[in-house]
This record gives sequence, C-alpha cells and structure tokens, in this order.
Amino acid sequence: MDTNEKLEPQSVVVKGYELKCPVCNNQQFCNKRILLNTTVMTLINLDWANRNANCYICSNCNHIMWFAE
Repeated sequence: MDTNEKLEPQSVVVKGYELKCPVCNNQQFCNKRILLNTTVMTLINLDWANRNANCYICSNCNHIMWFAE
C-alpha cells in the first residue's frame, strides 16, 4: 500500500483550501492514489510510466474528487 493512502477518513487541505464534498458538504475523506492510464501507453505496455492522481473519496456519499500532480 502506498504510504500516501489514508483508509481512515480525515479532513484534507489541497493547495491551502480545505476540501469539502460538492455533493453533501462533508469534510472527511479517504485518500487513494490512482494510475491515469492512457491508450498509447497501454498499447506499448508502458502503463507503469503514466502519471498518478490523488483521489479523495467522501466518507459520507462516496463522491470521488481527482487531483492530478
């Protein structure tokens, strides 16, 4: 498991702004890093070289917010 992944819901600050779910206004999220696959990289078997995104999953409604690095 990536050390950045947080399974316990917690408040999150992104670029100085406290994250709030746009669906239910909850302020508690779990964190998961996701690989951003692209067709070209998949065709040449280089999926591992794609960029990652930080995903924050609302602990109330499960809405997912994606933040690319």
